[in-house]
Amino acid sequence: MRAVDLIMKKRDGQVLNREEIDFLITGYATGKIPDYQISSLAMAVFFKGMTFEETGFLTRAMINSGDTIDLSDIEGVLIDKHSTGGVGDKVSLILAPLAAACGLKVPMMSGRALGHTGGTLDKLESIPGYRTNLSLAEFKEALEKIGFAMIGQSESVVPADRKLYALRDVTATVESIPLITASIMSKKFAEGAESFVFDVKCGSGAFMKTLEQAEGLALSLVETGRSLNRKIKAVISDMDQPLGLMIGNFPEVREVVSSLHNQGPGDLMDLTIRLTAWMVVLGGLAADIFTAEKLCREKITDGSAWKKFLENVEYQGGDIEVLLNLERAPRAQHIIPLKAENQGFLKRIDAFKMGLASGMLGAARSRKEDPVFPAVGIELLKVQGDAVKPGEELCLIHGEDLSKIDEVKKLLKDSYSFNEEPLPPGERVLKEL
Repeated sequence: MRAVDLIMKKRDGQVLNREEIDFLITGYATGKIPDYQISSLAMAVFFKGMTFEETGFLTRAMINSGDTIDLSDIEGVLIDKHSTGGVGDKVSLILAPLAAACGLKVPMMSGRALGHTGGTLDKLESIPGYRTNLSLAEFKEALEKIGFAMIGQSESVVPADRKLYALRDVTATVESIPLITASIMSKKFAEGAESFVFDVKCGSGAFMKTLEQAEGLALSLVETGRSLNRKIKAVISDMDQPLGLMIGNFPEVREVVSSLHNQGPGDLMDLTIRLTAWMVVLGGLAADIFTAEKLCREKITDGSAWKKFLENVEYQGGDIEVLLNLERAPRAQHIIPLKAENQGFLKRIDAFKMGLASGMLGAARSRKEDPVFPAVGIELLKVQGDAVKPGEELCLIHGEDLSKIDEVKKLLKDSYSFNEEPLPPGERVLKEL
């Protein structure tokens, strides 16, 4: 078997079998097949695509390229949720303790902020002392005792994906849906969960800008999961505007605290409840989505989810006193209002520009090695449909470096658009597959 023959086969639109894909990925992971040949393969896949079965073979080959986490000795239903990334998306921090309170086990491996999108690990680590580098024994103990654990991805898990991801970034093949699917699912399946709910974001602040693109990815995730005999649900949600009212690391933790006390913004609460409810259904703890949503709301109202969150923070080394008394929490040196120059009704807040502005303040990274600052970010005071008069405050900028404020303000002003008549807030859940 030769790599060049398989590249030609895919170039001509033919289907690769399991053995052929295993040969390519194993060879690449071990250094026997060079970057330039896998670059050619990635471009062939970009133009010719893959069947769902092929994508399943690719996913499995990538999983087998490194270590996997064996959680077979954990009692209970293991299920996780993955978001394709957005602005103000702090859902995982609410969802994981909520799902655990409902009786699920949630082994959650998450990523860091990059570009305009936020990162779950950075939000967690903005809580003083919180550790995301648990050992496998600690990870399992947290799952058994609390019901969920939040950790970063290990260097030894799915190394083929790490190599291929870097290659896609420099060969203009990032947008390939089969390659995106295999990248996401290989990391998720390697972490030990049995079923998944995927939150596929759509809009300016998302990787998938159009509903058509989001539907293509959602369908690929669902069908590829089925080819691997996994239960998968995909929810396409709107990320054209920021989710909730807070953007940043600890600013979003503040919103998590209020949400777990049943005082969170409606759009954030509704989406979180919906995603968690699908986890409950896939896990067999409720017969239908309506019963599951009722259970989730009960676990928020009775304080069970909040208790789980505190237990996890304490177990993973975080200072729960900061959460119990937010006056002790990290705060930015400067809080500067952005005032409206227009009159009318707020039509839209561009999520992409908001995310870029938050990144400029230091809440995200331009490069993987960049530091992030826990307290910086943006606090929205007006949302879609609100009446606005000149001079009213649209948002608060939480910043450390005053030299960046003018540039941030300009970007924020450009993110707001207005209408003469009020527009009702749009639905967050656009479609479910």
